[in-house]
Amino acid sequence: MTPRILGRGENTPLSTDRLTVAIGTATGGGPALDVVAFVLGPDRRVRNDADFVFYNNPRSPGAEVTLTGPATLDIDLTRVADGIERIAIGVSVDAPATLGESTIETTLTAGADTIVAPAQGLRSERAAVLIEIYRRNAQWKVRSESAGWDAGFASLVREHGVTVDDTPTSQTPTPDAPRSQTRVSATPTAPGSTPGIRMVKGEEKLSLEKRQKLNLRKEQVHRVLLTKGAAGATARVVLVIDKTMSMRKLYKKQTVHRVVERMIPVATQLDSDGNLEAYLYGSGYAKLPDVTVADSEIWMDTYIHLTGRHGAPLGPEIDYDRQIGGVNEELPIMNAILDVAGGGEPVLVLFFTDGGFHSKVPAIRSLIHTASSRPVFWQFIGLGRNRFGILTELDTLTGRVVDNAGFFAIDDVDAMSDADLYEQLLTEFPEWLREAVRHSIVDARYVPR
Repeated sequence: MTPRILGRGENTPLSTDRLTVAIGTATGGGPALDVVAFVLGPDRRVRNDADFVFYNNPRSPGAEVTLTGPATLDIDLTRVADGIERIAIGVSVDAPATLGESTIETTLTAGADTIVAPAQGLRSERAAVLIEIYRRNAQWKVRSESAGWDAGFASLVREHGVTVDDTPTSQTPTPDAPRSQTRVSATPTAPGSTPGIRMVKGEEKLSLEKRQKLNLRKEQVHRVLLTKGAAGATARVVLVIDKTMSMRKLYKKQTVHRVVERMIPVATQLDSDGNLEAYLYGSGYAKLPDVTVADSEIWMDTYIHLTGRHGAPLGPEIDYDRQIGGVNEELPIMNAILDVAGGGEPVLVLFFTDGGFHSKVPAIRSLIHTASSRPVFWQFIGLGRNRFGILTELDTLTGRVVDNAGFFAIDDVDAMSDADLYEQLLTEFPEWLREAVRHSIVDARYVPR
């Protein structure tokens, strides 16, 4: 069977629960690679040092991950505990070598299927996560990452909740001792402590100016979540953008680009993988590849359009006119989001529109009412001085299990400060989250205690 090749950022479902992972170089040369794995919870951090698999700890506590050779691992997903959401697999090299000196490939064997993830974009880095195996809606998937750290091993393990002592050990290494003598231990956040601002893969690839802007926005998001008792919460963050012809000025002025850019920090602080799920909608809709920190600019240049065919190089080509259309029809996109929500994982939908919600009002009202028992919070944002139909009535809808929707309108989103935008954006979500847990709509493990 022909191997499935995964480009950077691509993912594919896994057909079996028992996997073998082998990491090597296409040419067989280059510096020696140290293979590591992290067994991670919803916060993308290890629970304790036993969840960090490397040469001195070749097996995770539940035997989910076993280092069977210098560059091979066996993974048994049937052994993964309920509180574990992903397994990150990476490599490091000793200075002065870099990962750019090799053509690294990760080969995953899952039953009769073979998946190959070539490392891409790694140059000066000395450590990287190559792939992540993660659980989404009870389905295990694998994603090609190629997310690297120039500073090497220490930065890689710190990113995943492992504390590093860089002081060399005092004992004299034996001839068979591993090359690296760095000691590692994990110090998970103590119960009841305040979670900090999250970092995500790809930040290290940004310019200093862009990283500073991202950090300032992350701080604003974190501050809102902290003051509302939701810091440390985990949720899928879904961005829905109106792609109808009435939005043409906002597309032409690149206002929509800036909206996407300002929503990325929300995903970094809430979403379990730090990425922003995205849809465009009109009379139909299109599910787009996730927006990542590292590739956000090329993503916006590729997908933020009103008409035409777009997708390359990030994904399959989409016919915007035929598939998405140019007039408002909200029910298809709302039902599509509900179709993939489940398992008790909360979903925050950031729904940007410049109007509509006038047709099929009874059906929309019924959908929001019925969806109040689902783990989805709808935050609608109106752009401009327009009519927003039923959205203005959301706070008066009765008979719902919980208040599962909010709405506010912005005359000029570019004129609104980040602090004010995030304050309004996240005003109702934390309270919904607590109520949804209380009514057993959302699993309590996604919410800080």
